This record gives sequence, structure tokens and C-alpha cells, in this order.
Amino acid sequence: MRSCGRRWASTKACWPERRMSRVLVTGSTGFVGRELCSTLAAAGFTVRGVVRTEGRSPADCAETVVVKNIDGATQWSPALDGVESVVHLAAKAHVTRRSTPSAEYIALNANGTQALAAASAAAGVRRFVYLSSVKVNGSSTTDRPFRADDEAQPDGPYGHSKWLAEKYLAQVSMRSRMEPVIVRPPLVYGPGVKANFRSLLTWVERGWPLPFAAIQNRRSLVSIWNLADLIVTILRHRGSAEGTWMVSDGNDLSTPALIELIAAAMGRHPRLLPIPTNILRTVGLLGALGGAIERLCGSLAIDMSRTRSTFAWTPPVPVEEAISRTVSAYLREKLS
Repeated sequence: MRSCGRRWASTKACWPERRMSRVLVTGSTGFVGRELCSTLAAAGFTVRGVVRTEGRSPADCAETVVVKNIDGATQWSPALDGVESVVHLAAKAHVTRRSTPSAEYIALNANGTQALAAASAAAGVRRFVYLSSVKVNGSSTTDRPFRADDEAQPDGPYGHSKWLAEKYLAQVSMRSRMEPVIVRPPLVYGPGVKANFRSLLTWVERGWPLPFAAIQNRRSLVSIWNLADLIVTILRHRGSAEGTWMVSDGNDLSTPALIELIAAAMGRHPRLLPIPTNILRTVGLLGALGGAIERLCGSLAIDMSRTRSTFAWTPPVPVEEAISRTVSAYLREKLS
């Protein structure tokens, strides 16, 4: 890892304390992007949000720029004028209910990141934060949590595209003075969450009996509030932030424990049945739901001790509060 003094030898070695700057945020209207733009603005940054169409900018973006498509051919120069930092969130999301051709993941997640990184380095951007995924590490853990320095074992086309993007960013940074920062989150949740987390919210809200009481797994999660707070902490960090960083709420949960927290936030008692996990996995495979069942039965934990120590960072929102906020937003949405 190169020190800030070597990287910025012709400028100041480290960033002045509390220095605010202009930040370009891709995916600014997305699930994570909206919360990040709000957190950045509250911290005093000038936020330039990348949007696909006019008029869709989050309220907290002081500036917007329209970029209709992100891929290897995107021209980024106008969007990067006067930008000191980039946070790249835009991505082809991990899809669980339908197949997505690998080429679609590669075009946006890998080639799109490469083009933006190259343009950012040419424009003099000092810090490039890339939101990757724990899927670069793999799909499950057994004897110990994933760490940032583990050998990559990307899971599926999505994980592979994220791993390629990380490598492309590293290649660009080696030929420039831009500092690459990679953040690998596990499942991200908050208002508007989709996929399995959304299914759990629906099942608990409807009072359905759930066959998950016997599951003894360990899964890391991160709320949009804690994820946004870490990214802001990284942008404000005075020393070198270069590297790969794991992030979570700091409180891993089993599937039954997560359901109990959701139910408590709804004022309900969960209906959990003790069906053995081997039966659940067999039923999942027979019903073509193996992937979804495995995510509910298996473990996927991360070790973020290096993130905590390097940035003196602790997740500001406890998992119980974050789940309560998510449930409240879900219930409001149901009533609207």
C-alpha cells in the first residue's frame, strides 16, 4: 500500500482536516445513492449526482449531470470537471429471480468502472471510492468470516464482474496518482430493500408460519445508514485510505434472530417452525429455490476489524434501530 506522502508528493501529503470538496456520485437516485447524497450534503460536501434523465436528482445533490448509459464507451470528462472525489455506486444489481447474461454485468460493472476510473485519473481526481461486494470473496463462510485480504473467489457473473472492476481500478491507479478505495458490503438493507429481505418483511407482516427456527447460521448485514457513514468517513480521512475495506453493522444475525427483530419492530410474534435445515435445502432444490434457501440457511460473515481500526469507525446505527427504520418505511409504503 502506497503512503499518502508518496502518492501526492507534488501536493500536500495528506488531506487537511475537515476539508470539504466536490464529490461525484454515480447511482445517486438508487437505493444506497439517495442516503449517501443526503449524508454527504449534511457533512458539508458539494454533491454532484449522476442521473440517467433530467429531473430525477435527489434533493440533496447541489449539482446534477445526465449520463444516460454507463459502459466502456461513456464519456465522463464534463461530469468530472472540478471534482476531487468520486463514489461509484451505479451497477447492474445482483438478480436472484431471473438470469442476466454475463455480458450485461461486464458492460456496466466492469467496463463501466474501468472507463470512469481512467477518466477520473485523467481529470485529477484524488480519491476514487468503488462500492464492490462481498460476493468477490465468495458466497458463504464456514470456519471463519471473510477478510479483505482473502483470495478472491467471486460468486457467479455478478461477483465476477465486481472482481474485474476492482482489478481494472487497481490497474488505472498504478499508472496515476489517484487513490483507489474499494468497499465490500454484504447484504445492504433499508427503506426500499428488495430480494430476500423484502420477502422476510412480507412474510412476517402477513403472519405466515416460517420453517426457519432450526437454522443456526451467521450472516453479516449493513444498513444504508452505516454504509453511507463509512463512505463519508473514508472521504474525510486525512491519511491514505487506499485498500479494500469490509463493512457491516457489526452485529451478525442468524435468520431466526433477524425474523424476530423484524417481528418486534412490527409488534408481532413470529411464527417460527423448527424444520431441519437439510430438509429445507432439499425442498429448495426440488422447487428450484436452492439459491434463496441457501442464503436463508447458510452463513456469510465478514471481519471488518481492520476497517474499524484504520478509520476509528464504529457503525453509528445499531442493527435493532436500523431494522426498525426499515420496517417503518415498509409499513408506510404498504399504506400509501
